[in-house]
Amino acid sequence: MARVPRETFLPDNVRAHAAEDRPLPIGHGVTNSQPFTVRTMLELLDVRPGDSVLDVGAGSGWTTAILAELVGPGGTVLGTERVAPLARTAAERVAFLGYRNADVIPALEGTLGAPEAGPFHRILVSAEARTLPQVLVDQLDDGGVLVLPVAGEMLRVRRAGGEITTTAHGRFAFVPLIEG
Repeated sequence: MARVPRETFLPDNVRAHAAEDRPLPIGHGVTNSQPFTVRTMLELLDVRPGDSVLDVGAGSGWTTAILAELVGPGGTVLGTERVAPLARTAAERVAFLGYRNADVIPALEGTLGAPEAGPFHRILVSAEARTLPQVLVDQLDDGGVLVLPVAGEMLRVRRAGGEITTTAHGRFAFVPLIEG
């Protein structure tokens, strides 16, 4: 996280607050997540060099860039964002910083995630679902991990063969996930 400056991904009016451990508004009713929360989610995700990662609710692109650092040049990161202007700005920032292994695209209407680009080794969701979205579980590769908040609880979901294991890791608040 130290290699990816948060302030680069924030609007001018909140950049002075980049070092604060709190969510910051980035427009359109969306926030750039609190650094403590991002770190917790990334630890649960356990990204490895060479992984393919899906970043759902990429927002400003900050987590997409951090994930690009973690997967290294042999991995890939695809961020999706429902708010088209945020997706464009995030893609520009990720490219500006030179991440050739990462991109942010507008989420397709009626589609959660990027099923056509999967399966993924890791999926990070930075918006709160009401229930565990099976469509995202279905986009996990064997041995894959999905981290997301569901009904206020941070979940880690692991696919191993035909088995799905879910563990809970504390209470967190997020903007709602648009699931369709």
